[in-house]
Amino acid sequence: MMNNKNALEPMIKTELPGPLGRAIIARDAAFASPSLIKEYALVADRGQGCFIDDVDGNRFLDMMAGIAVSSTGYAHPHVMGAVKEAIERVWHICGTDFYTEAYTRLMEKLGSYVPQMGQKKIFLANTGTEAIEGAMKLARYHTKRKGFMSFYGGFHGRTLGALSLTASKVKYRDHFGPFIPGVVHGKFPNPTDCPKGMTEEEFGLKAIEDIRRTIFDRVMAPTELAAIFVEPIQGEGGYVTPPLSFLKGLRELCDEEGILLVFDEIQSGVGRTGHMFAAEYFDVAPDIITSAKGLGSGLPIGAIIAKDSVMTWGRGTHGSTFGGNNVSCAAAVATLDVVETLLPEIRENGAYLSKRLKDLSTKHPVIADVRGPGFMIGMELRDPATGRPVPEMMAELEQIAFRKGLLLLGCGQSTIRFAPPLVCGKHEIDIAVRLLDASLSQIKA
Repeated sequence: MMNNKNALEPMIKTELPGPLGRAIIARDAAFASPSLIKEYALVADRGQGCFIDDVDGNRFLDMMAGIAVSSTGYAHPHVMGAVKEAIERVWHICGTDFYTEAYTRLMEKLGSYVPQMGQKKIFLANTGTEAIEGAMKLARYHTKRKGFMSFYGGFHGRTLGALSLTASKVKYRDHFGPFIPGVVHGKFPNPTDCPKGMTEEEFGLKAIEDIRRTIFDRVMAPTELAAIFVEPIQGEGGYVTPPLSFLKGLRELCDEEGILLVFDEIQSGVGRTGHMFAAEYFDVAPDIITSAKGLGSGLPIGAIIAKDSVMTWGRGTHGSTFGGNNVSCAAAVATLDVVETLLPEIRENGAYLSKRLKDLSTKHPVIADVRGPGFMIGMELRDPATGRPVPEMMAELEQIAFRKGLLLLGCGQSTIRFAPPLVCGKHEIDIAVRLLDASLSQIKA
């Protein structure tokens, strides 16, 4: 945590982007793929803690951590030290074919979490999408079944197999089909849709019953399903936390039908919920967990964490040239060292941030909901008069906040995600809420 005596503050010194930033953006435009989104004109130069400086010397408070990736913040000394040591020893040797201590140490640490899963085996990849693709292969290999199920609102990646599971926005799928056969989607129970007179837990159980009646009875027999993939908390879909009964019901459903339950924890894992994995937060043990994003504090690494009894594929059936790169493994081990010590603070500071945002909703009725554990908090914006989502307002808020020195990122239809570096403390939270308040005051609902 940063000492408040030397605490940083946002600082805007130039127009945004500044002259150096504009020059880089112009060069970028000549060569960059038009598929890139580029939310706002941030040209990052260096970072410290929860703050990023751009190339023109402007400083921003980061409340999105590169989409929940920079888990230990920027330039964390323990992670930097581990990376420098690894670079000085060996940058890379293929983890599929040879051994490094960092690779083994990372597997040991990942295998120690979610004890409810029992003994585990680990496969290391480069990205979250690769982890999803590998989990799909593993599920088919182990069960000898071909089908998959995921949920509307879910995001699992952009390569063809992962994209077949993804159903959060049509733009991710449009013109990229046909997708792999044998994938069905179910409805993810968003508590904001819970009917009056029904409890959230009843709503979660209804979603399980709907799977039986609409999927198993009409679309695909459960004996065809290799695995059900689910984000225990939807990320790109709007930071939606389902009723606990839904996740526990999925576990029971899979047990009854011989289906593997896969938790996509690429965004919710590595301390984001105040527990190392959301599986621990919900006390539901999946058969497979996929991890990436914050695992390497910004260095590319992903993981498939599976029950020993499930990771049954044979020698040479799956591999990766770069997966488990030595430098990335060293960064991941150091990241987990840091996050393990931060978990109580993440829970405490996450609750503090939630309270501050809920208090702010009394002044800004456009804030319709604040939800989520730890530092995986969604602030949903809706028109106070109609109750409808306001995506254009979400986009405008991102831009206004950026110009005040606050980095925000939307998700879902009109939800602002708060996924700051896990080292974020009350000093940073107070700044964020102050700048958010000022930004919302400039927007007309």
